[in-house]
Amino acid sequence: MKRLSLLTFSFFFLTVSLTAQNSKEMDIAMRKLNMATILTNLYYVDSVAIGRQVEDAINGMLGKLDPHSQYSNAKDTKRLNESLEGSFEGIGVQFNMLEDTLVVIQPVSKGPSERAGILAGDRIISVNDTAIAGVKMSREEIMTRLRGPKGTKVKLGIIRPGVKGVSYFNIVRDKIPVNTLDAAFMVTPDVGLIRFSSFGQTTYDEVMTALGKLKAQGMKKLIIDMQQNGGGLLGAAAEITSQFLPKGDTIVYTRGRAVPDQAFVSSGGQGWPEGKVAVLIDEYSASAAEILTGAIQDQDRGVVIGRRSFGKGLVQRPIDLPDGSMIRLTVARYYTPSGRCIQKPYTKGDKESYSKDVINRYNSGELIHEDSIHFPDSLRYTTRKKGRTVYGGGGIMPDYFIPLDTTKYTKYYRELSAKSVIINANLRNLDKNRKKMARMWPSFEDFKARYEVPDAVIEDIFKEGEKLKIMPKDDEERKKTIPELKRIMKALTARDLWDMSEYFSIIYENDPMVLKAVELLEQ
Repeated sequence: MKRLSLLTFSFFFLTVSLTAQNSKEMDIAMRKLNMATILTNLYYVDSVAIGRQVEDAINGMLGKLDPHSQYSNAKDTKRLNESLEGSFEGIGVQFNMLEDTLVVIQPVSKGPSERAGILAGDRIISVNDTAIAGVKMSREEIMTRLRGPKGTKVKLGIIRPGVKGVSYFNIVRDKIPVNTLDAAFMVTPDVGLIRFSSFGQTTYDEVMTALGKLKAQGMKKLIIDMQQNGGGLLGAAAEITSQFLPKGDTIVYTRGRAVPDQAFVSSGGQGWPEGKVAVLIDEYSASAAEILTGAIQDQDRGVVIGRRSFGKGLVQRPIDLPDGSMIRLTVARYYTPSGRCIQKPYTKGDKESYSKDVINRYNSGELIHEDSIHFPDSLRYTTRKKGRTVYGGGGIMPDYFIPLDTTKYTKYYRELSAKSVIINANLRNLDKNRKKMARMWPSFEDFKARYEVPDAVIEDIFKEGEKLKIMPKDDEERKKTIPELKRIMKALTARDLWDMSEYFSIIYENDPMVLKAVELLEQ
């Protein structure tokens, strides 16, 4: 997505207004808006926050457009940019809250905390002599205190298991990378899997590094997992997709009322140009994830597995405003190589109904029954190489449907998870046994093959649930809950001892989408 400054946008907007609208009508509308703002500020019975008033006006205008045009204030814009730019400035720790105390899960490799000597298991109880433990401080406020501009110093009070008293560390904040790649690992001796959660400025490099490592481990076939990938930068999607398509193949093209058409064509990258490919999607795979999926499907490059994707086919252009806030304005629609616009239907100004689409899919049975959705012939298209039938107008339909498993997790399990009983049990268990487990399981391969979650840990979860009045319906529900509890506890332990690749390696052992992908790739 290209960015426009306010000055550039003013010229862009003026050009559009002069060529596409009655300039006199525009002038009257602008005068009316200015007068309403000034009069309210001068004569309203109570004082008015003029900045907030203008923000409300902008939100009101954008709220009458499509569901994806939106305004964000300076604070939210900074947070959004950090996720897309691939970094933020802070101390560099992964942490979680155990009761009301921040526990370090892992310091970021080569980050400022690791350089200062912070270890996994440390409790951060104060920041610049202000207590953050035992005071019911929100997670967001704690993060605000830990983050800060690169080069600034922060003093942390640390309690370390086995060490008496409080130790103090002075840490110099630095740029901390934000990874979009969740996992990269070998599912079988010749099938590799990469999973990424969004498309940011660093995603291409992360994907290329992961592909290189998997090829070195003997990968012959690839699973691209984009379940719950909400999208991101259009350019990043095109750049990554090039790694899977022959040179010259169309990836995507965009078309809008007031902006030039733009086509993205594969440059024929060396990431994975010829090996077999399977793509995993679900109802939360959107935008840039649908661009990659649509290109793979339309160019007959691989097989798509899962459930119908979200259906976001609108392109937003970020427009920076002087105070650091931003408007993301929809300026075009994107089309897959076969000509499909996969944007699902919407009513302008009705974001509420649009946001309930996935719930409606569930209620209609679409997420469970493949034959519950039907596309009209007017939305029918054919793939570029083999002439297979595909449909536009509402997300991407997979080649192989995998229903949502509504029986996998019991109600008892879901309630334990929702109240953080499971995650807290994992923190307590690892906090108590971290050094012992690190000695016992130096190798993840050995851990995955032989480690079993102790029954005592599961009983601890049940007891904590009882304290919160979370009880199984009967013994049968209790027994059915145990296998999933053990699986998630083993995966969480692997995550905290190693990283997310190890977590997903365990979580996906019996995953129907992954198993189907392996089956199809092996054929």
